[in-house]
Amino acid sequence: MTHVRIQVQTGDFDLAQEYQRVREQNPRCGAIVSFTGLVRDFNADGAIQSIFLEHYPAMTEKVLQKLAERAQERWPLGGITILHRVGLLHGSEQIVLVLVAAQHRAEAFAAAEFLMDFLKTEAPFWKREDSAQGQHWVDAKATDQRARERWKP
Repeated sequence: MTHVRIQVQTGDFDLAQEYQRVREQNPRCGAIVSFTGLVRDFNADGAIQSIFLEHYPAMTEKVLQKLAERAQERWPLGGITILHRVGLLHGSEQIVLVLVAAQHRAEAFAAAEFLMDFLKTEAPFWKREDSAQGQHWVDAKATDQRARERWKP
């Protein structure tokens, strides 16, 4: 049975606490892979003062749950945690956490990478960057789209 935890929140998260939760729920797994995404304080055009993430609450959680289900269909996983922050965030703040527990490291690494590639392209988050030049909404990057394409069957 795969333990799945999906949460979209404004507050920060504690990596050690979340890791311990996954470890306790999956005592027979041989690997736990974690990815923590941080807010960058720069983009191709220069310095970023902050970002603002919006989402549709009910829709976002459903999409994240569906992504977790798709990962479970591809790999035998013991646990998945996806935490994503929304609201106003500044450089170096934590924005996303993906934890994947599996019997073997290859499955855990692949599933974590799969989840991040689809989070970047399919999850209904809208990102605004705030800089000295003003505010602008960010489109999905071509590199993120290409990363997602490698997972097609």
